[in-house]
Amino acid sequence: MNSLTLVCMLALVLQNVAASACPDLLAPKVMIVNFFNPEGMVWYSNPDYDLLAQNVSVSGLSPPLRNTVPLFGDIHCTADGEVCQLVTGRSEINTALSSLALAFSDKFNLTQTYFLLNGIAGINPYIGSINSVTFARFAVQADMQYDIDGRELPSNFSTGLWALSTDAPGQFPSAFMGTEVFELNDNLRRKMAAIAATANLSDTVTAAAVRAQWKGTAGAAEPSVILTDTVTTNTYWTGELLAESIGAYTSLVTNGTAVYGTTQNNDNAALEGFLRGAVAKKLDFGRIILMRTASDYDRPPPGESILDNLLYVDDGAFTSSLENLVNVGVLIIKDILTNWASTYEIGIKADNYMGDVMGTLGGTPDFGPGPA
Repeated sequence: MNSLTLVCMLALVLQNVAASACPDLLAPKVMIVNFFNPEGMVWYSNPDYDLLAQNVSVSGLSPPLRNTVPLFGDIHCTADGEVCQLVTGRSEINTALSSLALAFSDKFNLTQTYFLLNGIAGINPYIGSINSVTFARFAVQADMQYDIDGRELPSNFSTGLWALSTDAPGQFPSAFMGTEVFELNDNLRRKMAAIAATANLSDTVTAAAVRAQWKGTAGAAEPSVILTDTVTTNTYWTGELLAESIGAYTSLVTNGTAVYGTTQNNDNAALEGFLRGAVAKKLDFGRIILMRTASDYDRPPPGESILDNLLYVDDGAFTSSLENLVNVGVLIIKDILTNWASTYEIGIKADNYMGDVMGTLGGTPDFGPGPA
C-alpha cells in the first residue's frame, strides 16, 4: 500500500470523502453481490457490463480450492470500475467473511457504492410465484433458534422450532445476538421495485404448469415484482409446517411488521458484514438493495410428496430465475449510472429505521425488544 492510498483510507474512516479524492482506489457506483457460481456466471454473458474486464484480488475472500487458486478470490469489475461484482460462496459463514473482507479492503472506496444483493430464493406460495422478483425491507435469521426433532416434541408444543432464550413456541426472546433482524432503506427498496416493474421477466412452460398447481393462491399468479421480506437459514428445508413456524418467528421478532416471503442462505450474513463496514464508515448501509428472484416453492403443491419437493422435482424456474437477476439488475444499474449526479450520488433518504436489532448504527429499531 503506497502512502497516498494509506492517507485516503484514513480519510475514509474519518469522514465520507468523495471518490475523486482517492484516485488510487476503485470507487464503484454499484457492487453486485452474488452468492454462488450460477448467480455470478449469468452476468458474464451480459453485453451491457463486462464484469471480467478487470479482476481485483482482495485478501480474505474465498480460500484456495484444494490448495490451488481461490474459488471466488477476486472482485470482478468493468473497465471503468463503475460496476463490480462479489461472489461470496455458499453458506452464511462464507458470505459473512467475504462481505467483511470486501468492506475492509484497501482496494476500494465504497462510501458511495450501492450494493445490489442479487440471488435466487425459494418463495412462499401464499406471497408470490416462481420467476417473480422480490425486494426485502427486513431480513430475518431463522436458524438461531432451539430445535427439537418432531418425533420427540412435547405434547403441548405446536412446533419443534422456537426462539432462543424462551421456554416454548410463541414467546418473545429475552436476548438477541444481533444478527436476527436487519432493516433496510424502504424508500430505496420501493424505488428499485418500480424500476423492476418495467422489466421483461423470463419464464418457462414448465414453471407455468407448476404455478397452475397452486390454484387459488398467489403462487398461481404470473411472475411479478413483489415487496416482501426474506429469511436466512443455513439449512435447506421444505414443508408447510416448517414454513408456518418460520413465518410465525419472522412476525414475532419484528413485532408483526415483517412478512415471510422468501427463503435463502446468505442475506443476514452479508448484512452483518456490511453493517460492520458501516460502523467503520467504510460504506453506507442505506445504499443496500436486497433483491431475490424466485426459483422454487418452499413447500410441495397439493399431491406432491415433501421429499420429492426437496430433492427431485424441478419447478422449471432455476435457469429463468437466474436470467431474471440480470433482466432486472441491468435496469437498476442503468438507472443508477444514468441518474447518478441528479439522484443517487447524494443517496436516497430513508424515512424508516435502518440497521440491526441492536440499534448499532444509531436510532431505535421498530422491531425486537425496543429501547432498553
